[in-house]
Formats: sequence, C-alpha cells, structure tokens
Amino acid sequence: MSTRVAVQKALSKCSASNTDLKGIIAQKIPKHAALIKQFRKDKGKSKIMDVELGQMYNGMRGIRSMVYETSLLDPNEGIRFRGLTIPDCQKRLPKAPGGKEPLPEGIFWLMLTGDVPTQEQVNWLSKEWAKRAKLPSHVVKSMDTMSKTVHPMAQLSAAVTILSAESKFQKAYASGVKKTVYWEYVYEDCMDLLAKLPVIAAKIYNHSFRSEDCGCVEIDPSKDWSYNLMTMMGYSDPQFAELMRLYLTIHCDHEGGNASAHTIHLVGSTLSDPFISFAAGMNALAGPLHGLANQEVLVWINRLREKLGDDPDEKRLKDFVWKTLKSGQVVPGYGHAVLRITDPRYTCQREFAEKHLPDDPVFKLVSAIYKVVPPILKELGKVANPWPNVDAHSGVLLQYYGLTQMSYYTVLFGVSRAMGTLAQLVWSRGIGFPIERPKSLTTEALMKQLGGKKKKC
Repeated sequence: MSTRVAVQKALSKCSASNTDLKGIIAQKIPKHAALIKQFRKDKGKSKIMDVELGQMYNGMRGIRSMVYETSLLDPNEGIRFRGLTIPDCQKRLPKAPGGKEPLPEGIFWLMLTGDVPTQEQVNWLSKEWAKRAKLPSHVVKSMDTMSKTVHPMAQLSAAVTILSAESKFQKAYASGVKKTVYWEYVYEDCMDLLAKLPVIAAKIYNHSFRSEDCGCVEIDPSKDWSYNLMTMMGYSDPQFAELMRLYLTIHCDHEGGNASAHTIHLVGSTLSDPFISFAAGMNALAGPLHGLANQEVLVWINRLREKLGDDPDEKRLKDFVWKTLKSGQVVPGYGHAVLRITDPRYTCQREFAEKHLPDDPVFKLVSAIYKVVPPILKELGKVANPWPNVDAHSGVLLQYYGLTQMSYYTVLFGVSRAMGTLAQLVWSRGIGFPIERPKSLTTEALMKQLGGKKKKC
C-alpha cells in the first residue's frame, strides 16, 4: 500500500455521519501520528531532493523542506485540498439553499478532517461559528478608535493580535497542560478566530469606507459564513453572496510554502497562540509580492483602459503589453512560482463571469488580455509560466458587484486563507511538529564548502 493511500485511509476511517467535529479529529490524530512515526522510522534517511546553491539564494524556491497536510500544489494540475481539485470541490461540497457554489464551511471541514462533509455537518459549522462570533468589548473599542488612515490590513492584524487576550491555548499552556492535548485548545482558538473574522472584516470595511452610522455589525445565525460577511458589509445581492462563497473557498489554502501560510506555520511552531500566529501571517499577506497582487492587476488594467479604452484591437493591446515588459515591469496576474498551467482558480472565476456578467466591459478586456499575453511571454522566453493566476481575475469580479475599494481586497483574501492555515495549525499541534529551525550558511561558508574563493566586498 502506498503512503498516500495509507494516509487517506487513516484520515477516512472515522465516520462522517455526525456533527461532533472535535470528536472526529480526536479519533484521526492518533492514527495519523502513528503513521508519520512509522514513515519516519522507515524512510527518515532518504533524500527528498538535493538543494542547489541557486535555491538557497532564490528565496528557498522549490526546496521540499516542510510537511503541510491540508493542500498540495502540483505544477501541472493545480491545487488539491485533501486530494480534491477545485472542480471536485465545486461538485461535491454542500451548497447554500438554492446556491450553486460551495460553502466555505465545507472546504474547512474537508481540510480539517480529510472528509467531504454532509449538509448537516456544514449547517452545524455555520451555526457554531455564529455562536462564537461576538467580539469582546475591548476589541470593538480598539477598532472603533483606530484612525481611518490605517491600512485595512494593518487594522486586521491589530484586531486579531488584540484578540489573543482571549486565547484558550495561551491560558492552558500557562497552566501546564500536557503537550498531547495542545491541539484541543488550538482547535478552540481557531474556531473562535474563524467565527470572529467576518465580524472583524466587516467592521474594518464599514469603519474605513462607510459612514459612522451604517448600523451594527451582527451575525444572523440562520445564514452561512459568506452571506453574513456580505450583509454586514452592507451588500444584499444574492449573486454577490454566491461570488463570496466561491472567492472564500478558492483562496482558502495554497500549500504551506507561500509567505503567509509559512509565516503562520513558523510562528505557530514557537507555540505562539493562533491569534498571534495568524496576525503574523496577515502581515506577510499584506506585501505587494503576495496578497496585494490582485490590486496590482487592477491598477495595470485601469492604466490600460485610460490609454486604449475598453475595447482595444489586438494590435494595440499587444503593443501595450510589450511596452510594459520593455519598461522593466511585469504583466501583473501572469506567472506563478509553482504552477505551469492556467491557474484553476482563474478558470473557475472566468466560468462564474461567463455565467453572470458576460457583457461586462472589464471582463471582456480581461478575456482579451488572456488571449494575447501568454504568447508574448512565451516569445519573451524568460517566464516559466506564461499563464494567468488567480489574481488576474478576482479583483474584476469584486468591482463588478460594487466592491471598488482595492485596498480592502487583501482583507477578504486573509479571511479566506485563515481556513487552510488554521486547519493546519490544529494538525501541527496534534502531531507535535517541533519549532522550525532551518540551518543557514554564510556565503563564505558556502564558498569553502564548494571550493570557491570569497572575494572582498
């Protein structure tokens, strides 16, 4: 039996017929821990890959050096969540009544347990998060008194950091609880944080972009996570609710090596509580090379529209792309560190647009860009992946439904990314992963090791 099959069997042995989510995990963790222990005993000395000097100097790109259970990114296939592709998730995960897109509650259950949840389990999770959603008064006060000039991502990081005062894990650790049950308190913190994130995100949006008297931010316990986030932000279009469900589902995780996921994993390995760990990851997500990418796409598209209008012919469009590249800039939204195909997250958003907004001029422009950019990047010969990634499409959809404040988009990204990273955090503590401590070398040491000669600066 292959290791992958063994892992999947270990994760699936627990019945998914009830809503005792914590109990299901409690049965799965010992089996998975035993599996890892035996695997390490059998194969611990095996080499996964030889690290090249170039990789060490290139942001550790592609070095296989960590275990991350909730998702896997294949260069030629795209993302899989516990073995399921995005089309699989769209087909198999439960939907809202009358809806067509998967509920984020379902992808979280899948990543946390390895099981496709039932409708009953997803409904239970919606209600459980609603019960835990209320913010402590000290967090509300801090957010309400924050300057509107503070970037939405800084507000998110600050609010979540302040929430750490409520950490059950922090209190349990201080009381000397056993390592074997760390995961239980981490689970409670992660559930609390996921429940409160839509409230925090809505408060940030209202505080930054709407009037002070826009109403209270309250959860409707009869509605799902995405719907509540949308309505608390002041939107009511059922179609926009469907987009939010799709958006929050497809952005939920992207294996463990990306900057935000790795930061959360790293900080969590120090036994910082989930609130502080997640806040650290949001600081990574706020960077223009990571979570701000969809904003960069819209800035570039708006500049293109100013120069060429909404319906440029192919030649003018190609000329604009070449001008961008020859000026030393990149075409934002194209290329990916791992993928070598069109990002499946781009594809499913394109399908949503074709269904709901086929005549939108910006969507038509994005489609035209999709036709001309990959051949140009191939001709250039310097880009390993000339295809569009998720960011090439997401901002366009949000703008269509009236969410035009680009500086806020990364907050939505962060709310979504919480599901995968926090699910992994529960497993990291359940398995007992140690503190991360990779070995670093100086250039001098590397040169000595490789027989080179260090030049004086």
